[in-house]
Amino acid sequence: MSDLLSKVDTQFLGFPSPTAPRIQAGGHPCQGIYWTPKGQKPKAAFIATHYNVDFSEHYIAPYLATRGFGFLGWNTRYRGFEDQFLLEHAILDIGVGMRWLREVAGVETVIILGNSGGGSLMGAYQGEAIRPTLAGALTGAAREAYETLPKAELYVSLNAHQGRPEVLTDWMDASVIDEFDPIPTDPELDPFSEANKPPYTPEFIARYRAAQRARNQRITDWAKAELKRLNDAGIPDRVFPLFRCWGDLRMMDGTIDPSDRPTPMCYRGHPAVANRTPSIGRANNIKTWLSMWSLETSKCQGKPHLEKFSEPALVVQGTADTGVFPQDARDIYSFLGSKDKTLELIPGAHYFEDSPEVRNAAATLICDWAKARV
Repeated sequence: MSDLLSKVDTQFLGFPSPTAPRIQAGGHPCQGIYWTPKGQKPKAAFIATHYNVDFSEHYIAPYLATRGFGFLGWNTRYRGFEDQFLLEHAILDIGVGMRWLREVAGVETVIILGNSGGGSLMGAYQGEAIRPTLAGALTGAAREAYETLPKAELYVSLNAHQGRPEVLTDWMDASVIDEFDPIPTDPELDPFSEANKPPYTPEFIARYRAAQRARNQRITDWAKAELKRLNDAGIPDRVFPLFRCWGDLRMMDGTIDPSDRPTPMCYRGHPAVANRTPSIGRANNIKTWLSMWSLETSKCQGKPHLEKFSEPALVVQGTADTGVFPQDARDIYSFLGSKDKTLELIPGAHYFEDSPEVRNAAATLICDWAKARV
């Protein structure tokens, strides 16, 4: 890595957003690092953002920069503040980075990199840039900025979840009985019990998947009713907890959607242990649940946005990933409206942390694909 870093330049960026000014302490809502080949100003650059995770120092940035591309690891105002997330404002923040690439950095070809949970966020950005649907919640300059979002020329999905509601629901422990108490459990749906151990039967899988969707809907029904109750009392929103969300059956049973991944395993270790600790979506404002996580109301689902695409698209999936699975990649590929689209399943874990060689192979694949289309 040190050899790579010696061959790149980095520039810290910080800007306000149309709906979020610089705070009094000095921080900007939109921040990131622009990585470039040393002494060069590339005409093609990637941009990557996540709902919550800091992508400014993204692992793949130096790998792409040393291959001749710029890379903007970009953060919206919601970096570390996932409980407050609202999609339309995050999209405006991504637009700030896109405009900087075009107007200041002189980039002519922008390549969206939708990595991990950021896949559906970047897909939503491109989809809204193609055909905006959320501008009605905005006014004035913010609405104008939203309706004129710069589009990217190419799209890369890298070990990406289908969408925020989809991944949360797939990971939910369906045996939860009480959303405000992490202990009560329905034994007939408990995926960690001796009675329901892998390999799971087709009947159990079907019941479990239906119960996961029902759990998501129960939370949505409560959220809508609670938000109305609060608003009627003059209170705009509230925070609520979310427990036990490392329960995807694929994390325990490698025969479901087979790949090279180890099982039992998730991003936090053994799922039975991880499932008892705070995890994905652990706290939410009600409006955030409805905007990000709800299967019924969220616009963070991948399919409706990806269907708008006509730009060339590449879907890359590591076959040892313990949280994104081959079928997820195949579904993303099928959703894409692009005629020029490619699906590549390659060795490697979620962030290709297996070895520098694995990361190099992934970076070479992405760059070769992009260079053929720049």
